[in-house]
Amino acid sequence: MDEGLDHGDARAFLERIRIGGLCSGVVAEVTRSHDVVVTLDGFPEYPLGIVRRLDLSWSPSPPVDPEIGQRITAEVIAVDRDNTRVHLSMAATENPELWDFLKRLRPGEIISGRIASIESFGVFVALDDSPDHPVCPGVGFITFSELSWRHFETGTDIVHVGQRVSCKFLGFHASNGEARLSLRAMQPDPFQAFADSVEKGQVLYGRVTKLVPFGVFVQVADGVEGLVHLRELTEMPLEAPEGVVQVGEEVMVVVIEVDRERRRLALSRRLAPSGIC
Repeated sequence: MDEGLDHGDARAFLERIRIGGLCSGVVAEVTRSHDVVVTLDGFPEYPLGIVRRLDLSWSPSPPVDPEIGQRITAEVIAVDRDNTRVHLSMAATENPELWDFLKRLRPGEIISGRIASIESFGVFVALDDSPDHPVCPGVGFITFSELSWRHFETGTDIVHVGQRVSCKFLGFHASNGEARLSLRAMQPDPFQAFADSVEKGQVLYGRVTKLVPFGVFVQVADGVEGLVHLRELTEMPLEAPEGVVQVGEEVMVVVIEVDRERRRLALSRRLAPSGIC
């Protein structure tokens, strides 16, 4: 911050700024990281506004940086009074209908739509009554972690294009205009029901679903997987699980720990009466 800035005057100016309002000003600087620093109308003493690179545009192509001296109008998305900064979004003013739609949503709200596209990184949902997204096939987006409680390989194992779904709204992603959703939140968490039915030292049967450098994951119930750490695979020290078990193999394991809060299940094959069913 400029040593010559009167922080009292700056904070008094920021008190008048409201999230969701529009601010205009002149571009004072474009940084190496393509953030745009703006001198706001009404406070010419110092450039208090900033548009982060991801808030310049929702286009998948790199946005063209505004030029120094160019006038811009952008929506206020945050006011940092401690650091005397106004965070702005030009993408919001380029897509006012979509931005207004996203701002009306409330966390925990149930919203519906149709599966528009299934990608390798998640699922797009065309939401009922939403405007079109300028780039994506749907305004709603479900990450794979929020798609289902149970283990799956691809999104098509859970949903299909055209399917109607109801999801819980988690929040919107301001940098790309997406409504982040959870489909799994619409179903009871199977881990909690499982935790009610097991205790430490109990013997279970399960199927190996994944090998990782530090152990293997074993599915012991629908939607419930536990980790068998390398040190719990065999009595002998191991550097990798390969060669000891294979994906798809049925194994006998013992419950070591059930962590409800973090939804973690620790298992041991070493302590089981026999290693393989």
